[in-house]
Amino acid sequence: MKHLNFEFKARLHDESHVRSTLKRLRARFLGTDHQIDTYFRVPSGHLKVREGRIENALIFYKRSNAARARRSIIEMMLLPRRNSLRSILSHTLGVLAVVDKRREIYFVGNVKVHLDRVRGLGKFVEVEAITRSGDFRKVRAQARKFQKLFAISSADIVPLSYSDMILQKRGARA
Repeated sequence: MKHLNFEFKARLHDESHVRSTLKRLRARFLGTDHQIDTYFRVPSGHLKVREGRIENALIFYKRSNAARARRSIIEMMLLPRRNSLRSILSHTLGVLAVVDKRREIYFVGNVKVHLDRVRGLGKFVEVEAITRSGDFRKVRAQARKFQKLFAISSADIVPLSYSDMILQKRGARA
């Protein structure tokens, strides 16, 4: 399944404000998932296997590392729990980084909101306005709206993926 996101990730400083905004918007809570994302060495973009209780998938994406909401092109294949794909890709491509996080998952229409606690990195809010129809203007406006609703300053937006942040913290090149 291929889709386009307009998304941002930001340091979570005012968790109570984000939570009250989600409540006011009557966000649908999917649950809290302990997710392990294993990123693999690929020539371009990011390739990862996500393993969790709620979400399990092979995900490939490309996006710029810009300190603002940005477009992300995603190809995703849902996986059954307890599969061998991570092991196969680890042996064939090599592991770049592993991200261990607790993720609260919410939806407001087509907008997916994550409240993440990432081991070794801290707390974040991530907003993904999702379209399968390619209506880029709509999802860009939605992402910007949520940035304002959550009172996220431009300075708090994180340009890197969690894997890139972990690599940066380890002193390795992303």
